[in-house]
Amino acid sequence: MRKGLSVVLISAVLACGSGCGPKQDVENMAGAASAAGFGVSCIWNEGYSAFPSITVFNGKYYVAFREAKSHVFDENGSAAGKARILVSDDGEKWTSAGLIEKEGYDLRDPKLSVTPDNRLMVTMGGSVYEDRVLVKFIPQVSFSSDGRSFTPARAVVFDENITDEREWIWRVTWKGDIGYGVTYGEHFALVSTRDGVHYDFVKELDQDRANAPGEATIRFTPDGRMLMMVRCDSGDCKGRWGVSDYPYTEWTWQTMEMHLGGPDFILLENGTVVAGTRYSFPSGRNKTMILRGTEKGDFEEMYLVPSGGDTSYPGFLQVGDTVWMVYYSCHGSRAGAVDGTMYDFDSLRADRHQAAIYMARFPVSAVSF
Repeated sequence: MRKGLSVVLISAVLACGSGCGPKQDVENMAGAASAAGFGVSCIWNEGYSAFPSITVFNGKYYVAFREAKSHVFDENGSAAGKARILVSDDGEKWTSAGLIEKEGYDLRDPKLSVTPDNRLMVTMGGSVYEDRVLVKFIPQVSFSSDGRSFTPARAVVFDENITDEREWIWRVTWKGDIGYGVTYGEHFALVSTRDGVHYDFVKELDQDRANAPGEATIRFTPDGRMLMMVRCDSGDCKGRWGVSDYPYTEWTWQTMEMHLGGPDFILLENGTVVAGTRYSFPSGRNKTMILRGTEKGDFEEMYLVPSGGDTSYPGFLQVGDTVWMVYYSCHGSRAGAVDGTMYDFDSLRADRHQAAIYMARFPVSAVSF
């Protein structure tokens, strides 16, 4: 247990065989389980902070997220999200390292990665609105060599196969000298980059567009296979899990048992896949849930973290024998530790106009097979 963190005791649950929700109710999922060893703290609560990611760069820990007045529009109908970057030496004390903004753009979902030439890269959605109508969205990127000074956000450049101004590269994951991401909007395609700015078309992914595939996270196995988790917002509304060997043009897909919201996952050093997502229970109340799975795409619900209202979009990092997960939630806005040993999820306040960034830490053993 790390000093300064209140322990959050969360019980494990059985897998959902029907896809209709966990077999145990919310109260049981949030019940005491002393062996779990969770700790959760609020690390930032200025404005409406959401959609975080986490990485390590030059020996320091970095978290990025969108900072604004609300999920989209402020009281004047303006969408002007900025990308806030936090830095920490130890994961306990966090300070602001930078704020990226671009006139006329709503910078959304900043995702961190480290380029092959050792620069911190921030990939963002760039939404442009006219009278509250989304007219275009163009992926944006910023870089830092020292983790303190960030280049102005600039639009990425696609090759001739993608010419639309309605695309979003939600996340980039590097494998050697090549970064991979999925652009969605007019396309749902795998793209690659060598510099983080210019992207080449690799493959239009064979997903039914009627299911509205969108946010996608890519990770790699030690032997080079690409794993992909995809959010779908129409049709059956269930997530998709894909596996492909290099050159990543032939895919095997599996339909997951649940809808995903802001999905991310990490492949632990022991081979376990740990994922996180927004989960809406039959009551309609949103929570952030942790899943455990395999490379084949078989997942089971494991834990809930303190959360409510607008919540989810986790980001994962393995630090020794501990997993760190950042996420956002509207369930409370008080900075400091969140004592979850006796909380009732349904009584947690959901403030539509305030969202905070939280850090959950838990032992690898709590999610390992």
